[in-house]
Amino acid sequence: MHSNDRDRIVLATVVFAVLFSQLLLYPGIADLVEALGAGETTSPLTSTALDASMWFLVAEFAAYVVFVGLWGIASDATGKRTPFIVASALAGSAGYAVLALIGAFASLSFGGVLLLRAFQGAMTVGALSLTMTMLMDLEGGHGRNMGAAGIAIGLGAAMGAPVGGQLTAVDPLAPLAAAAVLLGLVGLLVTLATDRAPSTRRRASAILEGVRRRPTLSIPYAFGFIDRLTAGFFALVGTLYFQATFEVDAATTGLLLACFFAPFALLQYPMGALSDRIGRTVPIVVGSLCYGVGILAVGAAPSVTLAAAMMVVVGILGALISPATMALVTDLAADGERGLAMAGFNLAGSLGFLGGFLIGGTVASQYGYELAFLVVGGLEIAIAIVAAPAFVHLSLGRGSLSLEGRDV
Repeated sequence: MHSNDRDRIVLATVVFAVLFSQLLLYPGIADLVEALGAGETTSPLTSTALDASMWFLVAEFAAYVVFVGLWGIASDATGKRTPFIVASALAGSAGYAVLALIGAFASLSFGGVLLLRAFQGAMTVGALSLTMTMLMDLEGGHGRNMGAAGIAIGLGAAMGAPVGGQLTAVDPLAPLAAAAVLLGLVGLLVTLATDRAPSTRRRASAILEGVRRRPTLSIPYAFGFIDRLTAGFFALVGTLYFQATFEVDAATTGLLLACFFAPFALLQYPMGALSDRIGRTVPIVVGSLCYGVGILAVGAAPSVTLAAAMMVVVGILGALISPATMALVTDLAADGERGLAMAGFNLAGSLGFLGGFLIGGTVASQYGYELAFLVVGGLEIAIAIVAAPAFVHLSLGRGSLSLEGRDV
């Protein structure tokens, strides 16, 4: 096996493990926050199960936003990826483990729990973002490499959700313990891949300036924001919507989420390769329009069977968009700035998750699930319409950009 192919598999496995560990917590999130003490306080953060769940998820992604850029700058400045991934994975593993131990044997205010959750998120994001950057460093086609990242993300989410539901049925804290073990393994596994980061050392200010001079990166960042917003929406609001509307348990909820994540995962690699051939414009713009309509259809489905079917359709459309969007980041970023460029994409995505939790959770709590689906689906449609002229402009003046299926 060629070393690029071997490393692609290793790195995709690492991304899978990080996402799998993250999604383990989602189907039983209401039971988990109760086990961590959310029901024992009168804080506004814990007034309802939805509020406590929302803030527990927000704490992690707020830390993602603050720290992802720091991991990227550190990696680009030193010309190394692997040591930072090992350190972040092991520290993230410790964060999950401490949360599990507190839930089982100790008592801590929910505010303290949220601080620990933020620490775990700040560490974990380094492993995720820099492993994706290592995939950017590989040769073999940007769409193909990002397709490998996408299939790992999707499979991790697809398998993590139902497994997390089953683990929750055994013990609400079991997903935390499993996540701790998985991230510990990540710290070992990533050492099997070759670190291909550009070896030239650069000052952080020079890296920041280089990325600042590439405003076109704002296009994939904007799509990454909205796409992750929808994922955050389904992770929190979708989970509670399915349980409230169709009266299903955590295990069945995990299977419903898998209806989205399974096709989303399995089609990432071929869809990424497709974008290498036909370009990024059609998969991203047209795919986003259809994706937004699909979200509206999930919220309008009158039965759990139809909702599951529409989740499958939305998953297929998500697989069309995701690798092309990540590949566009690689197309536009300079070699020595990939760590920060991917960090920017993940920062936008983390803000999107936060938006999905906060906007979706707030709208659903105040105005109902129907309006929440309308708002989120409408945002996905709107970004596609607004960004279409920018894609046309870039396509006409693309130069060496890979907007029409050509690598940089």
